Amino acid sequence: MLAGVRPTVHGGTATGAPGVVPPGGSARFPVVPRVVPADQAGLEEAVRRLAGGLLVAFPTETVYGLGADATDEAAVASIFRAKGRPGDNPLIVHVPDAAAARRAAARWDERADRLARAFWPGPLTLVVKRAPGIATGVGGGRDTVALRVPDHPVALALLAAFGRPVAAPSANRSGRISPTTAAHVAAETFESADLLVLDGGPCRVGLESTVLDLTGERPAILRPGSLGAGDLLPIVGPVETTALAAQGASPGTGASHYAPATPAETVAEEAIERRLARLDGPVAVIARDGVAVSPAPGRRFLRLPADPAGFARELYAAMRTADDGSCARIVIATPADPGDLWNAVRDRLRRATARGPGRPGRALTGPTARAPGA
Repeated sequence: MLAGVRPTVHGGTATGAPGVVPPGGSARFPVVPRVVPADQAGLEEAVRRLAGGLLVAFPTETVYGLGADATDEAAVASIFRAKGRPGDNPLIVHVPDAAAARRAAARWDERADRLARAFWPGPLTLVVKRAPGIATGVGGGRDTVALRVPDHPVALALLAAFGRPVAAPSANRSGRISPTTAAHVAAETFESADLLVLDGGPCRVGLESTVLDLTGERPAILRPGSLGAGDLLPIVGPVETTALAAQGASPGTGASHYAPATPAETVAEEAIERRLARLDGPVAVIARDGVAVSPAPGRRFLRLPADPAGFARELYAAMRTADDGSCARIVIATPADPGDLWNAVRDRLRRATARGPGRPGRALTGPTARAPGA
């Protein structure tokens, strides 16, 4: 077992039973992910599977990723099939260090060097021109590649042992809530995928990386994360943020995204009591510590830490718990505090509730959702 890694699931599926569906499952007989500890044996099996063009889910500090060999077109295509992901949504490619990132880039300038020195390993993804040898599918039809060095011992050990870049969006069906534990991945239903999951414990950041486009004259944030414009300013100067709302050269920026199957809505913290008073039926309420919510029959409360890092770390797990089918609606009290990380939290909540509170809940699969991130 790697130092500092605490697994949450040991062997088999989420219920502890080994998967019984053979590789190449179908919609009628989906494959059940198989979870193994992230020890030496687990890493060796994961490397063999990646080398054979198969999928491996693994932890990063942000969320769990669904990985495949980024130099293998067929393996990359299998990610899209497994997730039900539109082919025009790019994937993040994970590498063990900046030297590997330079090899995957057709153009790597001084800005990229400075950012890599300042923030890697860490939750920053850099979009640059793609080098030959990287599968074209990772760009979603573009000539770019989104590169990141994850800050997690299991991810870094896997990348070092495999020796090639690994493409890995979040390990969930397209458009659904990102997973932050191995159990979350095991609960997903992937189609036509024989999937191994390395259990590296809960993700400590819990929110996807900041995506920064370096293909233009001025860097542009395509997806907000824990690193904001203020963090980037001393390294590369002012950055554009006007591209945040649109799906572009970044994963995780579809209008409806990170979404539970249960209808969900956001409410200002000061208005949560008034909103709940107008709702009937069982309701799951997600709010941070310190927000007053009165108990009532049919209300289920999920409390999150009051600070932005704690709120972000536990948000997806709370959303998955609320989305277990026991409630007819999810209501999330959304903090209005300033700050880059709070802005990233609000971005995820806006996309997670984009379908609106009045629409029937359903799992988003296929073209309805644009691109989950990792």
